Amino acid sequence: MFTGIVEEIGSVVKVERGAKSSRLTVSGSKIFDDLKLGDSVAVNGVCLTVTGFTKDTFTADVMNETLTRSNLGELGSGSRVDLERAMLCNGRFGGHIVSGHIDGTGRIVKTERDDIAVWYTIAADRKIMKYIIEKGSVAIDGISLTVAKVTDTDFSVSLIPHTAKETVLGFKKPGDTVNLENDVVGKYIEHFIMFDDNENNNGRRGKGSGITRDFLLKAGF
Repeated sequence: MFTGIVEEIGSVVKVERGAKSSRLTVSGSKIFDDLKLGDSVAVNGVCLTVTGFTKDTFTADVMNETLTRSNLGELGSGSRVDLERAMLCNGRFGGHIVSGHIDGTGRIVKTERDDIAVWYTIAADRKIMKYIIEKGSVAIDGISLTVAKVTDTDFSVSLIPHTAKETVLGFKKPGDTVNLENDVVGKYIEHFIMFDDNENNNGRRGKGSGITRDFLLKAGF
C-alpha cells in the first residue's frame, strides 16, 4: 500500500520490450536506502515488484494488463517517473489509501496558473468519473491530490509549487496522458451496495441491497 506522497522523481534508464510486456530499469537516489529484492515500488502510481537492483537503479517487469491500463507503455529512455516505496507501518499517512492498481488513464486538457498554484484539468472516461467527487481524493501518476472541481467529463486539481517541482505532473502539458487511481473506499462501497448475497445468485452482482440515494435521503442521511 502507498499514500500518494511521491519520494522522488526517477528516470527510466532502459526499456526492454517483449511481445506484450516490458522490463523497466529505473534510476533514482532516495528510495535505495533499504530497497530489497521483491519490494514494491510505485512508478507513476503503478505498483511494480523489484526484480533486480544496484546502488542506484532497479528493474521491474511490466505485464500486458499493466501496459494496457496505464501510461507505462509510453515510457522511453530518459522519461521522468514518480517513485514511492510501499508505506511503512510506523510512517505518517500523509496522503490517502493508494493501492498502486491503476483504474485507467486520463488526458490533461488544460493547465492554468493561479498565483503560486497551477490548475490541471483532466478528462477521463465515465467509468473513472463516476468515482470522482469534489473534495475527494484521486491519485494522478501516483500523486495524492484533492479534487477541486468536477464536471461530467473532466475534473480539476490545483498543485502547490512544491508538488509541481517534486513530481512529474509539474512537467506535463495539455495532451499528455496520466495514470488515474480512484479512491478505493468508493469502489468498495459500490460493491457492497450492489452485491447480491442471495445463495441462488452465488454472490454475483444483481439487484443489490436496495440501498439507493433516495432511500438514504428518506432515512435522513
